[in-house]
Amino acid sequence: MSQATLAYADALRIVLAASSKAPVENVPISACIGRILAAPVISAADLPPFDNSAMDGFALRGHSIVPAGTELDIEGEQAAGDGVAQARNGAWEIMTGARLPDGLDRVIPVEQTERVSSTRVRLLANVEAGQNVRTAGSDVSFDENVLASGTVLQPQHVMLLAALGVPSVPVAERPRVAVLCTGRELVDDATQALAPGQIRNSNGPFLAARLPLAGAQVVHVETVGDDAAAFEAALRRALDAGAKIIITSGAVSMGRYDFVPQALERIGAQTLFHKVAIRPGKPLLFAKLPGDVLLFGLPGNPIAVAVGLRFFVEPALRLMFGLPQETPLRVPLSKPYSKKPRLRFHLKSRLHIDTQGRLAVEVLDGQESYRIRPLSEANAWAVVPADVDALLAGALVDVHGLGHLEFPLPCEDAA
Repeated sequence: MSQATLAYADALRIVLAASSKAPVENVPISACIGRILAAPVISAADLPPFDNSAMDGFALRGHSIVPAGTELDIEGEQAAGDGVAQARNGAWEIMTGARLPDGLDRVIPVEQTERVSSTRVRLLANVEAGQNVRTAGSDVSFDENVLASGTVLQPQHVMLLAALGVPSVPVAERPRVAVLCTGRELVDDATQALAPGQIRNSNGPFLAARLPLAGAQVVHVETVGDDAAAFEAALRRALDAGAKIIITSGAVSMGRYDFVPQALERIGAQTLFHKVAIRPGKPLLFAKLPGDVLLFGLPGNPIAVAVGLRFFVEPALRLMFGLPQETPLRVPLSKPYSKKPRLRFHLKSRLHIDTQGRLAVEVLDGQESYRIRPLSEANAWAVVPADVDALLAGALVDVHGLGHLEFPLPCEDAA
């Protein structure tokens, strides 16, 4: 095990090299929201499946323009859901969405006509070929690639899939993740009064809430005290629950009760690195357990947990899903920023539209790793490289969304 403090890029390469692509499963489209498409969807049909009317009116035919003043016999009526009908030379009363009778190629709105009699209609406007007709395949044509592999499926995709008659889709399996929080000071029960020295566990609820948004399945959540034997027992329970990724918080630094590295060694885990040149989260540990289970040992401070999840666990999930690694936005800073050198900083930030209508990013006050409230006000992470110590207003920085499957749009102007 190397004790050297790694650069972020080197640590991330180790994480990705230890990760592997997830298996594929088929799921019904009713259960596919948030899943990652594992193969492209090719249309097996035209959409619309037949020429149909875009409005209520009369369907007719002509060699060119059918002029206003033309009178036609009403041959029939076609409502939505009616099947094949064969037209002759007259007009057909037609409803929105109804299939055009064979041989007709245009529709005049009902308000641009007048009834001469119960069986005859006069046109009050010229009607061109194709007017007010939704042609077969004009939305999607047969054999067209409609959804690319890697698409994060959303309700609008379900609408398309349902319209095309696709019952199920191949998606990447959700990696099974366990969350273990350590610390005898932690209290899970929100109704329990705190004793002196106790704090409420915020890391466990955060991870359990955010991991599904990142595409994972949380199979076990547990809090244990500062006891190596209890931690090892919790690890076994996580493995028994089928976890392929285990995320721990706390007990990875250099204090007397930071027992995670030694506990991992006792169970035969291989620690691949311990300490990364980042802030927050420098003591972060990454190990591989027997059975190729990945373990991310995150420091206990809440924002270090958020950074470890966002910039180490989520890139691993992207590889498992077959997604490319992220390309951040490059956005100008709204204010100058300075930091300590030699560490890569991950900053709670807010994207906004400035007074000139330009996209900008503001680094929020309260960047300490224990401060949770600024994260609740953030909609993005700004990243400043290790070799940069000062940036002027207007300097470009890398900006990531709060989660790898989401990216916020600014919702309010700068004051």
